[in-house]
Order: sequence, then structure tokens, then C-alpha cells
Amino acid sequence: MKYLLRVFSFLLAIVSLTSCYEVTRNCTDFKTGTFEFEALVGTELTKTTFVRNDSIEIDYYKGVADTSTIRWINDCEYVVTKKNPKNQAERKSIHMKILSTDATSYMFEYKLVGESNKERGTAVKISDNTSR
Repeated sequence: MKYLLRVFSFLLAIVSLTSCYEVTRNCTDFKTGTFEFEALVGTELTKTTFVRNDSIEIDYYKGVADTSTIRWINDCEYVVTKKNPKNQAERKSIHMKILSTDATSYMFEYKLVGESNKERGTAVKISDNTSR
């Protein structure tokens, strides 16, 4: 009986401590603005800058601009679709989900719509101004 009481007390303490942690998700702060995202492509660290308003996102990658439409599912999830895809791969939409936010950045998860493989990244907000 003492053993069961100790196990129960231990489990109760663990549940109490972990239930106090809450991830911050102020997604509406990141619906519009100018952002930067860095990713490792092969062995090269590349930087993409993108400007987003409520329904359009313009990506600037290696000096080339590319426009996509955005459809918000809720405050923290949206679907990105290339406006003028150049090939079959670019026709596939990307589902984006904001996982957590802080004062200047957000961590996100993304995948091709209909696929299960997810990737993660962090975008940094560099400006509230949506003009470039």
C-alpha cells in the first residue's frame, strides 16, 4: 500500500509540474510583416526573405521574387500555393503550422498538402511593414 501511495504521489507531482508549462502562440502577431528564414541546403546555409500580407506572400531567394497565395485555416495554420508554378512540383501546396511564438520569431512546421513528412523551421520577423 505504501508503495502504491508513493507511485501515485510521484505521478501526481509529474503531472502537476508538466501541466504548468504552456506554449506561447500569438499567431496573429505574425500574419503580416517581413520575415527571414535560414535553411541548410546541402552544405550551404541559405537565407530567404519573405513579405506576407493577409492573402499574398512574396519570397525573395537568391535575388529572385516568387509570389504565392495564402489561405488561412485558422490563426495559426495556413496553406501556401505558388501563384505561377513553373513545374509540377511547384503546383503542390504547402501546409504551414505555427507551433510557438516569442517577441520576434515563430517556430513552424510545414509539409506538402496530403503528405506526412513534416519539417520544422524558425522565421524571424524583421519588420511590421509589408512593403519591400
